[in-house]
Amino acid sequence: MPRMLAAIRHRGPDDEGIWLEGGVCLGHRRLSIIDTSPAGHQPMPSACGRYVLTMNGEIYNFRELRADVEAAGHIAWRGHSDIEVFVEFVARFGVEAALRRASGMFAFGLWDRHTRTLYLARDRLGEKPLYYCLLGQGLAFASELTALERTQGLSSELSPNALEAYFRLGYVPAPLSVLAAVSKLEPGTVLTWREGGPPALSRYWRLDEAVVAGQGDRLVDGPGAVDRLDAVLRQAVARQMISDVPLGAFLSGGIDSSLVTAIMQAQSSAPVKTFTLGFDSVEFNEAEHARAVAGHIGTDHTEYRVTVADAQALAPSMGEIYDEPFADSSQIPTFMISRLARSEVKVCLTGDGGDEMFGGYVRYPGVIRMWNAMRRLPGRSLAGAALEALPLPVIEGAMGWLDPLARR
Repeated sequence: MPRMLAAIRHRGPDDEGIWLEGGVCLGHRRLSIIDTSPAGHQPMPSACGRYVLTMNGEIYNFRELRADVEAAGHIAWRGHSDIEVFVEFVARFGVEAALRRASGMFAFGLWDRHTRTLYLARDRLGEKPLYYCLLGQGLAFASELTALERTQGLSSELSPNALEAYFRLGYVPAPLSVLAAVSKLEPGTVLTWREGGPPALSRYWRLDEAVVAGQGDRLVDGPGAVDRLDAVLRQAVARQMISDVPLGAFLSGGIDSSLVTAIMQAQSSAPVKTFTLGFDSVEFNEAEHARAVAGHIGTDHTEYRVTVADAQALAPSMGEIYDEPFADSSQIPTFMISRLARSEVKVCLTGDGGDEMFGGYVRYPGVIRMWNAMRRLPGRSLAGAALEALPLPVIEGAMGWLDPLARR
C-alpha cells in the first residue's frame, strides 16, 4: 500500500492515511478542500464503526444530506467535511440510497466490516476515474492505473481491444483499460465484491433513463425557460464554490467558461481569480476574448502566453501525467493552465461539458445531416457499419463530403 500511495502523491499532497484490518487495506492521499482539519482525514470510519470510506471527489449537496442524517437521529459530528456526511448517510440509509441522493463528482471504495463486503462506485457521468483488477482471491482498486501497477502479480500485457478502441476514438473507453488485466468502472455503476467471489456490477443511474424521465418535464420556450435555466446554473455553481481553500476559474472567453465565471463573480464578495493561456497563433489565441470578459465582470485575471518551447519541454512528460494513451490535442494546454492556477488557488471551475449538455459541437447537427444523406444511398446499413469502424477524423471528413448532398 505505501508504494501505491506514493504513486499518486501528486493527486493528494496534503495528507496520507492507511486503514488495515484482517487482510483488507484501504489507502488515501488527500487534497484537502472542505474541512482541511484532521477531522477530514481518510480513510474515514463511520461513527458506528461499521463502514470505512476512501473517496476521491466532492459531494456538492452534502448540506442537504447532512440535514437528512440529523433528521434521522442525534449525531455528534467530528467536523464539517462532505466525506463525513456521505459515510454517515450510508450508515443510516444504505449504499443504494446514498448513491441515488448524492450529487457530485466522485469515485469511492467503501468497506462494510459487518458483511465483509466492498463497494466501489463512480459518479453518474464518470468525472472521477476508478480502476480495479482481480489478483488471486483478492481485488485491488485505485484512482490511477499508475498505482495499480505497483501491486505484485499484475500482468503488464496490453489489451488489444483497448488499443483498437483508442485508434478509433482517441481514448480508451470504460470498461476497458490499456492493460488487459485491469478494468475501469463505468460511470453510474456500483461494483459489489465479497471475499473470494467474483465482482457484481449494477447500474444505479443511466443517461438514457434520465432522458426518458425528463421528457415529462418539458420547458416551454420563452422567458420562463431562461429563468429556470439561470436558476439551475446559479445553484450548480454555488454548490461547487463551497470550499475552505482559495478557488478560481479557467476563462477562455468562450460562452461556457464566461458564463460560469460571471455566475461565480456575481456570488463572490471578492474578485474571482481567473486564468487563461495565450498563443502566438491567431487561429488558436483566445486570450483577447478572455481579457475582455475578465475586465467586464471584474475578475482578478492572470494570462500566460504559451510558446513552442513550453510545449516541447512538456511533451515528454505526458506519458507520466496520463495513465493511458490519450489523443486530446488540448492535453498540454490543460496541464499548463492547471500548473499556472495552482500557484494561486487550489480549486478551479471550468466551462467543460457545456457543448455536450447544450449541443454546441458542430458535429452534432453534422451527424443529422449525414444520416439524411445516407438515407438516399443504396446499401446504407453497410455504409453505416463501415463508418462505425472508422476513426473520428475520417468520419468528420465524410461529413464534409456528404454535407452538400444532405442540403439538397
